[in-house]
Amino acid sequence: MAYVIGVDCGTSGTKTVLFDEKGSVIASKTIEYPMYQPKNGYAEQDPADWANAMIETVKAVMAKSGVSKEDVKGIGISGQMHGLVMLDKDNNVLRRSIIWCDQRTAAEVEEMNRIVGRDKLVEITANPALTGWTAAKILWVKNNEPEVYSKVAHILLPKDYLRLILTGEYATEVSDASGMQLLDVPNRKWSDELLSAFEIDKSWLGKVHESCEVTGTLTKKMAETLGLCEGTIVVGGAGDNAAAAVGTGVVEDGKAFTTIGTSGVVFAHTSNISIDKKGRVHTCCAAVPNTWHVMGVTQGAGLSLKWFRDNFCMTEKETAKLMGVDEYYLMDKQAETVPVGANRLLYLPYLMGERTPHLDPDARGVFFGLSAIHTRKDMLRAVLEGVTYSLRDCVEVFREMNVNVSDMMACGGGGSSPLWRSMLADLYNCNVKTVASKEGPALGVAILASVGAGIYSSVPEACGAIIKTDKVQAPKAENVPEYEKYYQLYREIYPALKAQFAKLASF
Repeated sequence: MAYVIGVDCGTSGTKTVLFDEKGSVIASKTIEYPMYQPKNGYAEQDPADWANAMIETVKAVMAKSGVSKEDVKGIGISGQMHGLVMLDKDNNVLRRSIIWCDQRTAAEVEEMNRIVGRDKLVEITANPALTGWTAAKILWVKNNEPEVYSKVAHILLPKDYLRLILTGEYATEVSDASGMQLLDVPNRKWSDELLSAFEIDKSWLGKVHESCEVTGTLTKKMAETLGLCEGTIVVGGAGDNAAAAVGTGVVEDGKAFTTIGTSGVVFAHTSNISIDKKGRVHTCCAAVPNTWHVMGVTQGAGLSLKWFRDNFCMTEKETAKLMGVDEYYLMDKQAETVPVGANRLLYLPYLMGERTPHLDPDARGVFFGLSAIHTRKDMLRAVLEGVTYSLRDCVEVFREMNVNVSDMMACGGGGSSPLWRSMLADLYNCNVKTVASKEGPALGVAILASVGAGIYSSVPEACGAIIKTDKVQAPKAENVPEYEKYYQLYREIYPALKAQFAKLASF
């Protein structure tokens, strides 16, 4: 039996999983680390924490598994996207990494638009200039820490710093590089035009690979440290969402996944590049060679339900403790007793502004149609439906872009709710499935490693052999037109309030 390792470098911790060639988990280990917020809106991490977590988790899974090191054929790395790692000529880290959720770069985004122009940025990078993405962070260091910037010899993304530790190679791959805003996304290579415009030295950036390509092999020193063989291959790997797509089998046209965590993501695979000129959704290179993905984000998905739970569901919290069940399970049971449309009550889930499709930081949450007949459970049902309407908004943008969605996976905490999956199926009007494995990104990059190692000949072939469906929720024919009626009304509410949201924000 052959084995592969998936390393997932996340924001809260790094998880390493050892899989056999059929995708079964042999051993798993997670190590957490801190995030630093030196000022409001700042978010940083120490790359040494990622490296130590990776080394210790790989050692732990090898020790725990009893698998022979000769049988481990490859390693894949997934990582939080957009983080900036700056190294000097001796590979010393020059400053803590500015990570994806950092928001300090508003002035640099304006600078990027001034130098290149918004339309040109969308044409080359498939996305408008964004505060969280890497190019703006590089310019921030240039503008605010010139003494650091003067020593830069290498710029890497978080997972690519881990690759350097493992292999000694400066390399990246297309899915993660897409989130730097320096990649020519249609042509899958660094953009000389943008590098020149922003005065960023191309030699600082790693070589760009496809995600399942071999980017290097374990050095003798690292192999000895980890308990693996020198020369074990390390493939490109993928950014976290692209890795999750492989780990859920979203590697062919028509396939997509919805993740309901704090925020909500709808992610679809496409063989043909499609760019939304309005910048409402992100287009990036997929982890399958010569394909792309589109991704819509709704800011307050699971957050809306958590907010409602924490403020209005004390009874469920107490009862859940006594019964030994999850409080969200009891909330689902309450919401199930309310009909589609929550007795003519709608909810806009804009607690944190909104990304797709409105790109409006001033948008705020709304209960629309509230009357004296409504109870707490009507409001709870309206929250679940409102989040689902906002996810449907993402799918509508995909449809405008000719990206077909006919096969949907549900992941994240919300994906474990049968009621929420049923709402998704009814509003998307397609089957909504869950996948048997819960390993997501770690499994995704392990699959990429299995392709790089020659265990499988392609990513779709590997996913076909490894990914198993758990549950399937079909749309209910009687609910589809009923939801459609409420969804079309939902779409009218934001435009009617847009100016008032801006006025409220100015007070």
